[in-house]
Amino acid sequence: MKILNLIARLIDYPTEEIHQAGDEIIALIQNDAFLSEQDKVGLVNFVTGRCAMDILDWQSDYDALFERGRSLSLLIFEHIHGESRDRGQAMIDLMAQYKQAGLEIDVRELPDYIPLFLEFVATQGQENAEGWLQDVSHIFALLHVRLVQRDCDYAALFSALVNISKADINFDDLANQVKGEKRDDTKEAIDKVWEEEMVKFGPDSNSDACGTAGNKPAESQRRDQDVPIQFMEAIIDETLVKDANNSNASIGGN
Repeated sequence: MKILNLIARLIDYPTEEIHQAGDEIIALIQNDAFLSEQDKVGLVNFVTGRCAMDILDWQSDYDALFERGRSLSLLIFEHIHGESRDRGQAMIDLMAQYKQAGLEIDVRELPDYIPLFLEFVATQGQENAEGWLQDVSHIFALLHVRLVQRDCDYAALFSALVNISKADINFDDLANQVKGEKRDDTKEAIDKVWEEEMVKFGPDSNSDACGTAGNKPAESQRRDQDVPIQFMEAIIDETLVKDANNSNASIGGN
């Protein structure tokens, strides 16, 4: 599913290459067979608006959105496990999936970084890709509603991912659930986190991070080879996710 690779690039840190390729990206979106017409409109508007910006302004806005606070973190397990030990094991299991698929990982990104995860899923065939996306659709939906609350066009990217997954999620209920959340990207909130957090060493520290792919995953990897990964212990109400292959303990699925 090439559209997942494209969305991964749009979610990733904005580069001059992407900034200059607006017309080409719009053509790919408009010709894609997996996107709904509504999602095509949302993605085209996103690309049009962002490519019209100065690249430095786009990058600055990106940093303000995704590099401050945890509510809009692009690390999947941060929304599920926080800083618990379960996060480390989930990382190991996901890295094993990548390596089994032929995805070489270096130290620049953690394995649960959403653009990297999407690159992997894009190689798994339509049916399998939908299953993987359904397993984390609650995270994409959470990011979508938080971005909508901030009136941010990045919301269109995560809405498209939920729709591609075909997961049945009630966005209105989820928005009501998180509407009382306090912003964690303010200077005061960030200062408080720095005061409370301790420096960590050992296997749970971020110094063991692994990341961005050097090689693409193989087409041969399929879900019957999956290692169970703890994806579904979400911080949102499970009743909001009605269709995730009836699996709330494993990204591996059926």
